[in-house]
Amino acid sequence: MYDCLIIGAGVSGSAIAREVSKYKASVCVLEKCEDVCEGTSKANSAIVHAGFDAEEGSLMAKLNVEGNEMMDQLSKDLDIPFKRNGSMVVCVHKEELDGLKTLYERGVKNGVKGLKILSKEEALEMEPNLSDNVEGALFAPTGGIICPFELTIAMAENANVNGVEFRFNTEVEDIKKGEDGLWHLRTNNGEYVTRMVINAAGVHADEIHNMVSSDKMHIIERRGDYCLLDKQVGGYVSHTIFPQPTKYGKGVLVTPTVHGNLLVGPTAIDLENKEGNNTTAQGLDEVVSKASENVKNLPMRNVITSFAGLRAHLERHEFVIEEVKDAPGFIDVAGIESPGLSASPAIGKMVGEMVKEKLSLTEKENWIGTRKGITKTEGLSVEEMNELIKKNPAYGTIICRCESITEGEILEAIHRPLGARSLDGVKRRTRAGMGRCQAGFCSPRTMEIINRELGLPYEKITKSGGKSYIVLERTKGEASLS
Repeated sequence: MYDCLIIGAGVSGSAIAREVSKYKASVCVLEKCEDVCEGTSKANSAIVHAGFDAEEGSLMAKLNVEGNEMMDQLSKDLDIPFKRNGSMVVCVHKEELDGLKTLYERGVKNGVKGLKILSKEEALEMEPNLSDNVEGALFAPTGGIICPFELTIAMAENANVNGVEFRFNTEVEDIKKGEDGLWHLRTNNGEYVTRMVINAAGVHADEIHNMVSSDKMHIIERRGDYCLLDKQVGGYVSHTIFPQPTKYGKGVLVTPTVHGNLLVGPTAIDLENKEGNNTTAQGLDEVVSKASENVKNLPMRNVITSFAGLRAHLERHEFVIEEVKDAPGFIDVAGIESPGLSASPAIGKMVGEMVKEKLSLTEKENWIGTRKGITKTEGLSVEEMNELIKKNPAYGTIICRCESITEGEILEAIHRPLGARSLDGVKRRTRAGMGRCQAGFCSPRTMEIINRELGLPYEKITKSGGKSYIVLERTKGEASLS
């Protein structure tokens, strides 16, 4: 029995959980996967939008700008990387220059600060690798880049420290309002009862909504393919480079990441498959072709991996954050596609206030608003590294050579609140396996650590939960994997 149940542990659900954790209430997050950040939140452009693209007066525009403004303090409070590198919308056709003016005017009305239309010469001076065909650009200094994994995990950890429970591998199968006036949720792991339900289920939010409402919702799964390039070329551009937007979204961008890579994508391909996050040759070819229209001589030979993510698109292209009319006590947080990552802190705040008012909650006196991230050995001086190793020798053992991730960092990832239990769980928390070899060398060592620390047999260790097992059976007894 809970005061509030949140369905979905993506960036929206985690942001909401953190906000609701400020109040005296019993709160639980139900997540069908084995970890937080397993859906749309793990596969996106990793950028914080300035807010000039969303339609004036929309909830999407309002929360985008508010979320953007909250990121500086939030990143400090939660100890996560965030950088305001600025963004540029590039125009390569002279007859479309008026489109930049339209975006500029919309951005001003949305409250975006510092917008400026650049001439061809100004744009090329800021970004020499832009296409020779550039005619002008819209510059937004408030645009930024962030790590979506670390943001989501940090908010979830902070919520958990403040008393929010998380139930993983728990999929909601049915929801009914009982005669007791409470919501009864049947899951694959038993029944949960609550006064209020928050539906933050991403591409599955329509399925959850349709369990309780006669006014049916339909989410379109829109796939986006990406290419991630090696850190050798991470500085090929310094700003986030957009084309001019279309009805399918903001287009294929080229951007540095907070960890020093270069990211190119996404496509916008509508599907009817909520698990269709596979890349295709056609999609990746489109990424390269469209990105090359705005940035010349892209170093695509330095691609180290490709991936695809699904965003939850509603035909009306607007966030839906409201109590369902024919289901009092049930709040939808649906259609959270781009700029959902940027807006997530503001989404959390908005829904938190709704829950507070609806349930008449009072604030905690001892709420903890800060969180210390995993120790990062990268960038430490020799003296600092020696001191760290003296305190814990595990920081002197490199496990992931590509990213220089130590055993100490992996141990932290496993033993933190909501600690990692899979290879991808470790990867998202530490970057072990995200380098050039893409976990080709460090996976066996990481598995040894998971086996030792959690007592999980090798046959039970997965890449990302479910049945994604790495070792199928033993052939030589208890021998080490290394």
